[in-house]
Amino acid sequence: MSFVTYLVVAVVAYLLGSIPFGYLLVRFVRHEDIRSKGSGNIGATNVIRSGAKGLGALTFLLDALKGYVAVLAGAWLLHVPGLQAVPQQSAMAIAALFAILGHIYTVWLGFKGGKGVATAFGVFLALAWLPAVAGLVVFIAGLALSRYVSLASILAAVAFPVFAFLLPHRAYTGVLVAVLVIVPLIVIAKHHQNIQRLAQGTEYRFGKKADAA
Repeated sequence: MSFVTYLVVAVVAYLLGSIPFGYLLVRFVRHEDIRSKGSGNIGATNVIRSGAKGLGALTFLLDALKGYVAVLAGAWLLHVPGLQAVPQQSAMAIAALFAILGHIYTVWLGFKGGKGVATAFGVFLALAWLPAVAGLVVFIAGLALSRYVSLASILAAVAFPVFAFLLPHRAYTGVLVAVLVIVPLIVIAKHHQNIQRLAQGTEYRFGKKADAA
């Protein structure tokens, strides 16, 4: 049954996405719990804010890599004997969605994780690399102009599906189209507190120390 194939893809992608690299790096290198620092988030931005810039950069790379690998695993699993064939695009899209959910709701930390920005970049690189790079450019420009990581992340999340549908691309399956829209919406929704602080003028600016985020 195709349902079984999608279920296997979803479980494998979720487990890959749930690896809490930010938590693990800070725990093993600095012997600290990143969840007790700043915003309590396990993502790269909070790791950097804790004073570990190198670990923050490594967290971003590893979080993006696990998303990328999860999507490739979704395609590879279609070759496992006994699993019914399904459209590769759709399998990769399901993998992308569940890798993001794994990062945000990691089973290893009580279903609390990060906001999914780096992992989203990784899955988008695997799904549609050109729109992903265009989204990264939007992120960098937004961060350079505003110094708000949250605002830059939101702008990139909004821009990605626009680029994905406007730039030249092969035909998308319905599942992939849905994921290209749903994942950015999830990322934006996870920034709801940041949006409130942006409106209030109390949001953290990158490069400036703050106790609350």
